[in-house]
Amino acid sequence: MHTEHDWTTTPVTAEILRGFLDLEQTAHGLLPHRLPAAARRQIPDEQLAVAQAQPSGVRLAFRTRATAVELDTLPTKRVYQGFPAPADGVYDLLVDGRLAARATVAGGNVRTITDMITQASELREGTAGTARFTGLPAHDKEVEIWLPHTEITELIALRTDAPVEPATDNGRRVWLHHGSSISHGSNADHPTAIWPALAAAEGSVELVNLGFSGSALLDPFTARAMRDTPADLISVKIGINIVNADVMRLRAFTPAVHGFLDTIRDGHPVTPLLVVSPILCPVQEDTPGPLAPDPDGDSLRFKAMGDPAERAAGRLTLNIIRDALARVVQQRAVDDPNLHYLDGRDLYGERDYAEAPLPDGLHPDPEGHRRIGENFARYAFGSGGPFATQAGY
Repeated sequence: MHTEHDWTTTPVTAEILRGFLDLEQTAHGLLPHRLPAAARRQIPDEQLAVAQAQPSGVRLAFRTRATAVELDTLPTKRVYQGFPAPADGVYDLLVDGRLAARATVAGGNVRTITDMITQASELREGTAGTARFTGLPAHDKEVEIWLPHTEITELIALRTDAPVEPATDNGRRVWLHHGSSISHGSNADHPTAIWPALAAAEGSVELVNLGFSGSALLDPFTARAMRDTPADLISVKIGINIVNADVMRLRAFTPAVHGFLDTIRDGHPVTPLLVVSPILCPVQEDTPGPLAPDPDGDSLRFKAMGDPAERAAGRLTLNIIRDALARVVQQRAVDDPNLHYLDGRDLYGERDYAEAPLPDGLHPDPEGHRRIGENFARYAFGSGGPFATQAGY
């Protein structure tokens, strides 16, 4: 810790956190979760258990005149055995809504994935570190610190060189979104550059991001969590994980979508609800899953392992998913005028793929996230869109 500042330590509590559904007190500090405890007790695998604890979209939000801020955390980083370790996760600091600084925390725990199929892993414990920000403007301001979207982050201490109070209520609408690893932020290079964060900034809304890597599987406990979470706007991006995990056939998929939407509607009967189908992903457009890693030197790509001939027997592909989702929404919208459908290829389609291809065959790169975020904001928040206000954005 730097000693030239007269530090004020502020407890990290729910009052200065946004984007979480639950907080767990650990031996080290406070751990944000993006699913409530009741849902976590029903999680069947390590994949989702880890994904929901990675704080995509979770941020500290406070008001202060501080010019220096330190945040002590204990990160848990994920490494895939046989591949280079990823860069340290990024902390984005925003001043009055604008990105002003970035920091990283070295060290921490390291969880090494030893089997990409089963997600078997080994944990090596490490030590806490500090994200430091200096040179901030001295005037009274709103500060947000967005946590790394790829690292489990235990919050230990917040220090500033001026007092802190919770951020003021800005009156913005709350947007609750659920999706896959693309919504989680895979391949985005910092937390405010994941596409839901970009779209939320464009739409001037408060994001609660339930994008779970590999785990948008129509789980009933996720639907119940969404049912019970206050929200002014809701979107669900469905399909890619259903196909690449090969967990359903068409007969099960359609009623599962109905059930998921029914549960959300139990808590949000008239809230604008947008169903979004998968973006373009050539390896899965007409080839069923499961998806398997396809190592290529130091890089990782994915390939679909299913047989297209089995589509007639109900095996799912992205094109089949899109058709089914469009039918479900069309049928339900007769009695639910606040339910809407968006073809994911309007967010990222053939032209986008040609200009900014998926580097691993599955996830967009930072440019892809930017395009998806801008297209979503234009469609959803723009004039005439399902999330529009009378003034457009």
